[in-house]
Amino acid sequence: MAKTDPIIVIIEDDPPIRRFLRTGLRTQGFSVFEADTGKQGIIEAGVRKPDLVILDLGLPDMDGVDVIKAIRAWSKLPIIILSARSSEQHKVDALDAGADDYLTKPFGFGELMARIRVALRHSIRPQDQVQADVFATANLKVDLLNRVVSIDDQEIHLTPIQYRLLTVLIKHAGKVLTHQQILKEVWGPSYQENAHYLRIYMSQLRQKLEADPTQPKFLLTESGVGYRLKV
Repeated sequence: MAKTDPIIVIIEDDPPIRRFLRTGLRTQGFSVFEADTGKQGIIEAGVRKPDLVILDLGLPDMDGVDVIKAIRAWSKLPIIILSARSSEQHKVDALDAGADDYLTKPFGFGELMARIRVALRHSIRPQDQVQADVFATANLKVDLLNRVVSIDDQEIHLTPIQYRLLTVLIKHAGKVLTHQQILKEVWGPSYQENAHYLRIYMSQLRQKLEADPTQPKFLLTESGVGYRLKV
């Protein structure tokens, strides 16, 4: 059976940006479909069954956050936001609604492609691999079955909360998680406003796992939004 090109749906009302994305993505081997309104974008996402959606938030007929919610009602396909809205709250709202990543305009095509590759790697992993016994990235290895964490094959002791925080990041590896999402998964719904807990434990985790905690290589901060485990 012939290999088919991965499909991307672009939901963007600015024709020059759509043209720029279409040209660049096609040279990278993607099939591209476009919509200039939110409603049409939702239809395209449903009909084309794409591998990924690139979505602008400032659409003429509806807010992009509502588009995310509509797609999330039936699909977990990766959604990357490409928007001129750069405030932390806009990013948090989009990510909390179910977006996988957020890139602000103006943007570099190289960075967009890197984000697309990460999102696609995350989405194509079968569920049994997502829940695999061992997770590894760079010099970090986590044996999830035996709850053993090691750096360069040297075992690192983590407290129960530190380990739970790390496993939540592993579960969503490559995806930006907001402070609220992490707090809910690690501590529970009643702790979603206690961001200082998260800062403390993330600092502790970096001290134990990063060669230079002030310049982390895989426990990355998304400023004002949350954290991402780089893969």
